[in-house]
Amino acid sequence: MDPQQLESNIESILAHIHGSIPGPPVSADAHLCILPDSDGGGGVDRVSGLPDALLRDIVSRLPIKDAARTAALSRRWRPIWLSVPLVLADTHLLPAGRDEIPTHVGLAESCAVAVAVFRILAAHPGPFRCIRLACSHMDDGHALVARWFHLLAIKGVQELFLINRRWPFSPTTRHMPATFFSMASLTRLYLGFWRFPDTAGLLRGAAFPHLRELGLCSVIENSDIDFVLARSPVLKILCLHGHMYPRLHLRLVSQSLRCVQIHWSDVETIDVVDAPCLERLIICGHWRPQGKGTRIKIGHAPALHLLGYLSPKNMLYLSATPPSRWAGTLVNESAMVPSVKILALQVRFGVRNDAKMLPSVFRCFPNVERLHIHSKRTDEPIGKLNLKFWQEAGAMECIKSHISLLIFHDFRGEKSELAFLQFFVESAKMLKNLMIICADGCFSSKAEAESKLQTLFTGKKASKCCLRLFYESGIPEGGYSWTFQIGSDFSYADPFGYLALG
Repeated sequence: MDPQQLESNIESILAHIHGSIPGPPVSADAHLCILPDSDGGGGVDRVSGLPDALLRDIVSRLPIKDAARTAALSRRWRPIWLSVPLVLADTHLLPAGRDEIPTHVGLAESCAVAVAVFRILAAHPGPFRCIRLACSHMDDGHALVARWFHLLAIKGVQELFLINRRWPFSPTTRHMPATFFSMASLTRLYLGFWRFPDTAGLLRGAAFPHLRELGLCSVIENSDIDFVLARSPVLKILCLHGHMYPRLHLRLVSQSLRCVQIHWSDVETIDVVDAPCLERLIICGHWRPQGKGTRIKIGHAPALHLLGYLSPKNMLYLSATPPSRWAGTLVNESAMVPSVKILALQVRFGVRNDAKMLPSVFRCFPNVERLHIHSKRTDEPIGKLNLKFWQEAGAMECIKSHISLLIFHDFRGEKSELAFLQFFVESAKMLKNLMIICADGCFSSKAEAESKLQTLFTGKKASKCCLRLFYESGIPEGGYSWTFQIGSDFSYADPFGYLALG
């Protein structure tokens, strides 16, 4: 690939990664400043008289430059910064106005930031609450980076975000130092464009005993994920982003995992072998070569409550279906996942073979209560399906007796979409809310969109459901407004509908 084009592609991937991972706990919008004396107090320093606990709380909320500068205020302030668990985001070390665009940092500037990072890590006694390095130049042969890892390990880093912004970019990611596995204090870890040390040569005791959240961006190989899961006994959240080569075969064996998210990755197989606490399995922005689908096998996952985004291209195997049969039938209807209550699907209604798989998928999830349908555009519609097809498809328990909310995303007013929606309205006895979110730019006005939907409520209805129409989705068609935080935030009962449901 042309070097400039390659660099442009990598900038795009980095932008996706930075947009997906959680932000730093300290905002660069906070600033340490002196306000004019407005109460006639003669400039009396009342802040320095506050208890140490309050002063530490103030300093902990400042970006790193201002937090360190408090040591120069007076003898009273000098020990405060050193007694506060360190929060360091290297983007806050960039010149003013640059902290929001870490993917555009040049080599010289990146190296200068890396040196400043080392000085801060060396000067602060720890512990390190959160270290987020996203724009520093890193090279596993560079002594400076090796010393970073040593300091992070001995000073008890709790949250670490390490995105390897190398210059020039090489598609072969670098190995991390073996000392990486000595950071036993980690509770949250996000890595980008690194490779793990050779796990075969690590000591048996290498582990992350306190790790609860793990995000891997273009990092892991198939053998490494087994190693990390086996040595993370309290891991609850696993996020994968941008994994392309080699194609990932994800095998989930964990007694603690609650949420697994996979974004923009080439995942060939997902085998949920034994995950008794797993509640959410989310595949968002799914990427696979043309004509390829992810083969999903759900074994022991009795708590699985939320699943998406499935598409007819996914080969779905449930219960004890042996992997050797994965090349066979697309969906094993005899096996069901009754625990799933929230389901998200991607469907090309204009492609007959896609739509024909929906009845089989619905029968695998008989107790779904909330359904999200993302209607995908196809440039060459093949075999549009009418209302008669759906009426003859046979009974589908979840539609007939359980679904109370349907959110239909990227509605374009096509006859195939309307046929499915009409069948749904006529069949869903428990349906209370039907939300239609129009595809961006498909209708010139809300009135035009409403006219397309009039026929849905002129005939037979199975329930007195309420129709809500969103004329503008706010998201480009086929796109996702998604972050790892949304999917793993359990305060969102339905993260698939967080924009529509509020």
